[in-house]
Amino acid sequence: MDVLFPQTIDIPSPITSLLSLFPQTILSLLFALTLPLLTLLYIHYDYCAFLSLGPGGTPSTPLGYLKIKLLSLVSLRDPYRPLPVPSYFRPQSGYLTSSSLCTRPGRRPLVRGIAPQRQQSQKSPASVYKLLVASLQSLSRDPTNALTERTSCFEKHSSGLFAKVPITRTCGGEICHAHPSDGSMHLTLHPADAKIVLEAGWGERHPLAKGGWFRRFVPREFVLVYAPREEREVETVVKVVEAAVWWVSGVDVRREDGESVKERGVGDEDALRASRRNECWACKMHGCGNKNVEKMVGSA
Repeated sequence: MDVLFPQTIDIPSPITSLLSLFPQTILSLLFALTLPLLTLLYIHYDYCAFLSLGPGGTPSTPLGYLKIKLLSLVSLRDPYRPLPVPSYFRPQSGYLTSSSLCTRPGRRPLVRGIAPQRQQSQKSPASVYKLLVASLQSLSRDPTNALTERTSCFEKHSSGLFAKVPITRTCGGEICHAHPSDGSMHLTLHPADAKIVLEAGWGERHPLAKGGWFRRFVPREFVLVYAPREEREVETVVKVVEAAVWWVSGVDVRREDGESVKERGVGDEDALRASRRNECWACKMHGCGNKNVEKMVGSA
């Protein structure tokens, strides 16, 4: 006859339950304590990276940093993708041709930031940057180009070229401005010209160049042109600047027939009235009208 023994049931004691929960509680507590610390460390590091970009269109303050972080959530995700040419643009083609620019050798530089947006690698040597500035200033010294040099309406901490009678709406008629810290430039181009620049590897679109509501910050055709690394690259960058001059002012700096205004499908008087009405379309954001001249020359 089989003897049946009653099955024993282990009943955990309160102490055993506490010991089993102890590691999980400690991990949760450590996570709760370290997460804020890690967040603060990230914010500190990211804020220092923002300050390291130098002065620009956004104040180098905690409030300026917060503004840029919010804008980064809705910024352009693919800066190398060209804009299509809107059907209403006249002309449909730009100033440059497919053979105007050679392909930029090597990899693209590392670019960070929104405002300011700066190159972090492949910067211009000081001698190359001075040559670039001299080339830009020679454009403004030619009275037939109808250009002037003054403090950038977008950056406010570097100098730029402006059209005296702009026919394309930018901030105060600004054509371009240079960045002494790295040698790069910001400028506004016809979409067809911007496409050639992007595909040849000489630049990228600004993160806020999305059009619509974002036009309060920069034009939809706003482009960063990479810094020339050697003297022969200055010539290529100047070609892009000439395209920007043509787009904003209508002036062909390489004209041979004496004509300075390209046909845009709008009369000169209408263009003048439009430019006067819209030249400070971003005044509230960028502070147009600042007459303090800050020369483009600076150490790269």
